[in-house]
Amino acid sequence: IMEEYVFGDIISYDAIIGGSGEVLFETGNVTPGSIMDIVNEQKETAYYIRKELPENVRAAGRAAVKSFGVKSRFIHFEFFCLTKDQSHLGKKGDIAALEANMRPSGGFSTDMMNFAHSTDVYKIWADMVSFGRTDIKPGKHAFCAFLGRRDGRDYVYSDDEIREKYPEQIRLMQRMPDALSDDMGNRAFLAVFDTLEEVNGFFEDCTKRV
Repeated sequence: IMEEYVFGDIISYDAIIGGSGEVLFETGNVTPGSIMDIVNEQKETAYYIRKELPENVRAAGRAAVKSFGVKSRFIHFEFFCLTKDQSHLGKKGDIAALEANMRPSGGFSTDMMNFAHSTDVYKIWADMVSFGRTDIKPGKHAFCAFLGRRDGRDYVYSDDEIREKYPEQIRLMQRMPDALSDDMGNRAFLAVFDTLEEVNGFFEDCTKRV
């Protein structure tokens, strides 16, 4: 089986959908680069929860929710955001469908949503299951970044130095289980930032090698 290679970043539409199909909470993440390259070449893993959901992603996500007739679900829909023009798919910047998952995004994503939007998606989820609705509203919005470092790499900054450089931003540092390390790296960092420039600077500091 062969299919056309898609040049694009993986983005998502993540939402909790109420009992009548209404959106109770929505956000999305961005994974720059290729997941296949991360696993095959053992690169550092990096992705982030968006501060604000772009309207084209919101429109695509909600259209998919309507098409699937989703109700009473926590969903994770994945798309490609094309990084170059591709025939039959679209122009650079267009969105192409990838996956529809009737479940939350994996890893630390639900915690990252809480950090990014000053909310409690677990309570929203429980309210949806129990009542089909919720009264919880998101608070202040920010970016929440995940970076997974690899063992055996000589980084410019040690783990402790990263913690010292970003004392106000880091929300979690821990070792990843070996079963998840191929995809997620060996040591996980979660950090919150106001701007995308700060996110990219954090990624650069965490991945810079000697």
